[in-house]
Amino acid sequence: MWSFGLAGIAVTIVLLTGCARPRAVVAPLPPPPRIGYEETGLASWYGNPFHGRRTANGEVYDMTELTAAHRTLPFNTWLIVENLNNRRAVEVRVNDRGPFAGGRILDLSYAAARVLDATGQGVVPIRLRVISGSAPAPTSRDRAYTVQVGAFSAEERAIALQRELGRTGARASVQRADVGGRTVYRVRIGRFASHGEAATTARRLAASGYTVIVVGP
Repeated sequence: MWSFGLAGIAVTIVLLTGCARPRAVVAPLPPPPRIGYEETGLASWYGNPFHGRRTANGEVYDMTELTAAHRTLPFNTWLIVENLNNRRAVEVRVNDRGPFAGGRILDLSYAAARVLDATGQGVVPIRLRVISGSAPAPTSRDRAYTVQVGAFSAEERAIALQRELGRTGARASVQRADVGGRTVYRVRIGRFASHGEAATTARRLAASGYTVIVVGP
């Protein structure tokens, strides 16, 4: 009778185990990237035919905005990206996933690639640095519109562009900014009361071959 009792207990345990529901295991979310986190590698860019389609975070992709796709960084992480070929820099927000081609760490929007002067090359070596994990864009206390013709990590390159613009009659200034622990030298023209006024100057500069972006208040 004792042996029968042990056998019965064993059978009951097996039956109960077989009927038990599997537990759902929820993997913990990865910790947010620390401010100052850096990666170095290759970046590509994408424009048409993706313009107007949904990004991985549900937004409509606008190739004229400063955004980027990264495989793991949380959405709405803000990065400063530097083109290591020419030291141009741009600030972008992660709103998509990618790139899916091997060996690349970032997919830039068309606008961001233009600021870096990278659209002709397709793939460029870059260094990215996390500057913010929040959704809002870094804002400026300056309430006027301006036209940015370049942003560099090297001051001498910014000054050289300023002088080049001066020879065309454009009055440019070099503005130093500390972005996420990294110094950037921005070359900007004018103070405009409206976006339309700034856009007129931007179109004129673009027609002369300069890579420009209108910076709002």
